[in-house]
Amino acid sequence: MKIKKSWKQKIHEVIYGTHTQAGRLFDIILLVIIVYSVIIVMLESVPSFDEKHHKFLNYSEWVVTILFSIEYILRIISINRPKKYIFSFFGIVDFLSTIPKYLSLLFVGSQYLTAFRILRLLRVFRILKLVRFVGESNNLVRSIHASRTKIFVFVFFILIISILLGTVMYIVEGPTHGFTSIPHSVYWTIVTLTTVGYGDISPETPLGQFIATVIMIIGYGVIAVPTGIVSAEYAAGMTNKKNIAPGKTCPDCGTEIMRIDAHYCRECGHKLSDD
Repeated sequence: MKIKKSWKQKIHEVIYGTHTQAGRLFDIILLVIIVYSVIIVMLESVPSFDEKHHKFLNYSEWVVTILFSIEYILRIISINRPKKYIFSFFGIVDFLSTIPKYLSLLFVGSQYLTAFRILRLLRVFRILKLVRFVGESNNLVRSIHASRTKIFVFVFFILIISILLGTVMYIVEGPTHGFTSIPHSVYWTIVTLTTVGYGDISPETPLGQFIATVIMIIGYGVIAVPTGIVSAEYAAGMTNKKNIAPGKTCPDCGTEIMRIDAHYCRECGHKLSDD
């Protein structure tokens, strides 16, 4: 005997799930609205276009904001533990993408913050059945987290090198060549070390140019080392890779279910249905 679903379960299935036709259609429409709203904000920042179509852009933005507000409320009431969603990554993004237009009533220009809605497009991975890429992104996050100590030590070492070389450049070049202080020289060292090279300051003496050359060569190592650290952790994590569930979420807290064979939610322990 098939159990009849409650209205909350139906809303949850449509809003959070992509394994049903209604869920996929809802998310695709949502993505179209997100793209539309971001385009509106971008066009609104063009003075000539905004002057001609200000009313249309303003009304459109209010319509989109109201739709997002309704969607946000439905996401909260359709799960048993709304706090899990509210304080999750997507929950915070959804909230931040809803409030800018309301804030614009008090703070002029805050409506441009609606451009952060572009982060909501990350849901495209679930919608287009690219859930394996969600798993890949989770592996990357885990790799960065596992590498945090090594990366911190490396960054700390680079900071020390930057202070030492910045001090040396201050002594060698001096204020006459733009190195007016040690902090300013450290700034130049960091800019050079990261291969950005703004060109606002440049060494003039042969010794200073030699030191700058050494710093630029070290800069290539600065790029390679953190990449190698994270790559090693990522490769190790790939050996423990699990199969991913096709767009399912926990009906209790809204957490994404990553494993096909999962019977309980990894966050709240809620028993998952087999469908």
